Parts: sequence; C-alpha cells; structure tokens
Amino acid sequence: MSMTDPIADYLTRIRNALKARHTKVDVPYSKLKEEITKILLEYRYIQNYLNIDDGKQGMIRIYLKYDEDEKSVISSIKRISKPGLRKYVNANEIPRVLNNLGIAVLSTSKGVVTDREARQFGVGGEVLCYIW
Repeated sequence: MSMTDPIADYLTRIRNALKARHTKVDVPYSKLKEEITKILLEYRYIQNYLNIDDGKQGMIRIYLKYDEDEKSVISSIKRISKPGLRKYVNANEIPRVLNNLGIAVLSTSKGVVTDREARQFGVGGEVLCYIW
C-alpha cells in the first residue's frame, strides 16, 4: 500500500479510534507525527503517548482521553493542507480555530507549532490540521 498522505492517515486513525471508543491507538512513527502528538499532549487532548521500537519503522502508541460522560475530549480533527493542495499562511494570516477554542497545527521554520505559538514567534507556514 503506497501512502500519499501519512498525516491524513494519522488523523484518521485517531478519529476512528475515538469513534470506536478505544483507549489507545497505534500509528507508524515519524518525527512530524511525534511533534503533532506532543502538541496534543501539551493541550491535554490526549492522556499520554509512548514510542514503541518494533525493529522497523517504530510506532507511536497514543492513549486517548475521554471526559466523565465517556465523551471524547477531541470533538473534531481535520486535515487542512493536503498533498494535492498545500495551504500556506503568512504570520498575519494565521487562522483562529473556533475563536481560539481549538488549535491549528502549523509546520514552520521554528518547527511544528500551534497557531498561538506561530503568532508569538511572528512566523507563518503550512497549516497541517485543526483540532477542537
């Protein structure tokens, strides 16, 4: 299976695991996916994550988070920039997700950051996804 968009696959695996009410989900490892996962942990969208060395590419095990009513903390996770249509923004065009209730994840010259951090650094970049 050739994968043209590993980030979309990563987001879809999380989305599907949340719908199925799984406690954890495994995704193939990459540095970019690990950086996005760190942001999810920092903003408390997930409980924790673990890097698993399987002798090949490796895996990231993400422990999903639910509230008291067994409702997912992540209500929506959406891919923005796709391989067929990349979405880049300048520092003054960085989108606000749900009036700052959600986060936009950007790939910038300062690394993978949220919309707030990108505004703080004054840098633009590729908008990877929205999470709320």
